[in-house]
Amino acid sequence: MLYTELQPVDSFRVKLTHPFSAYDRQMITLFYQPLIGSEAVSLFLTLWTDAENQEPQEHSHYYLMNVLSFPLQQIFQARITLEAIGLLRTYKKRNENEKRSFLYELLPPLDAPSYFNDPLLSTFLFSKIGEKPYRQLRSRFLSESIEEQEYADISRTFLDVFQPSRGDQQAVEITAGSHFQGKTAAPGIPFKQYDFNFELFYGGLSEQMMPRSALRSISQEMIAKLAFLYSLNPLDMQSVMMMAMDDNHTVTEERLKRAASEFYKMNRSKKPPKLQTAFITPQSKESPKAAMSKEEEYIHYLENISPKEMLRDMSDGKEPFEVDLKLAETLIITHELPVGVVNVLFQYLKLRNDGKITKGYAERIASHWASKGVKDAKTAMRLSREEHDQYLAWKTEGKKTANRKQKATREEKVPEWFSKRNDKKKIAEVPADFDVEEERQKLMKELGIQENEVK
Repeated sequence: MLYTELQPVDSFRVKLTHPFSAYDRQMITLFYQPLIGSEAVSLFLTLWTDAENQEPQEHSHYYLMNVLSFPLQQIFQARITLEAIGLLRTYKKRNENEKRSFLYELLPPLDAPSYFNDPLLSTFLFSKIGEKPYRQLRSRFLSESIEEQEYADISRTFLDVFQPSRGDQQAVEITAGSHFQGKTAAPGIPFKQYDFNFELFYGGLSEQMMPRSALRSISQEMIAKLAFLYSLNPLDMQSVMMMAMDDNHTVTEERLKRAASEFYKMNRSKKPPKLQTAFITPQSKESPKAAMSKEEEYIHYLENISPKEMLRDMSDGKEPFEVDLKLAETLIITHELPVGVVNVLFQYLKLRNDGKITKGYAERIASHWASKGVKDAKTAMRLSREEHDQYLAWKTEGKKTANRKQKATREEKVPEWFSKRNDKKKIAEVPADFDVEEERQKLMKELGIQENEVK
């Protein structure tokens, strides 16, 4: 199953073999995307962007699920597609706590000449985009030759401009064997494991008919690629080799590719071969069904979508609250609950808790499911139905506890002045025998004011 290959909690880092350029981006978009699809290209560009940070970042695959809005299965499929086309190498290690960690090394794409010279890539591109777009793309990247008759090369050489200094300067130590980061050559398609019977192939070519010198310029990788591309066995490839030999008993790669194409058209099909996916993402051991029921379709949906996308679907496209996404991330990353189980939990809370995802309530149910070893959406749905009364009791109990806490908090927050307000009133009360005129005369006497001075 997929979790044996990849889980949302698995972490990853990205490494660039060297800084990529705008030319590399054109190659990825125009040449590779028709073969590997937009999802694989989106994953490559996302990893590329992340690797360009000044400090290496480590993320979980749940982060990719949210950034790309892809379920984990699509991310895994995009990853192995990049590996197969020669744009990615994946390294895995296990930490002390048995958690998996991946290192993704991005590889540069082939340049245009190398791409068109590769029989697999150029033929599959032709079959994907058609003849006219293929020729337009090819002419776009053809370099314009300089007419030697119109221009003369007057460039100076290194020795024309520079010479070593003979002053008494301290010699610089030259270190051999040091490793420096430089531009890495594009490796192309990893194709070394194709099983082609070269012994049978060479055994059927006699020295009189096909001199060994004619085969030296043709690599075994080229022969294997053409055999794979056109579904040719060693005997077929012997005929192709004979067709490619010219009058001087020599064979070039260009003539060999043309001969293989002609042999294919004459004996297999007039249409060019097409690329199709042979690798199947690991699935459940249960036998696949021709048509899923509504519940099976619903479970498949919950298992293959991120909580962010699911919450967005539930709210008619509105963005979910950040607090809900933080809770989902905690349950998945910290508590290692499967994505499908978290989706069932959020669905249950939305339906049974007045549309609210309460953190304490959610964590209590999640803890209960984790203790029972719930690993998939189907089991979580079954428990949510069977134990609904218990969850409802937890909800009611939680509300009572909250009300008690709220009441106690309010009593504690009563300020002191409110309790002493009656004492202040008593102090401010006027005595019954208070004489206003007498008090006025006393005040005037203290201030030295005579009665006739007051106007």
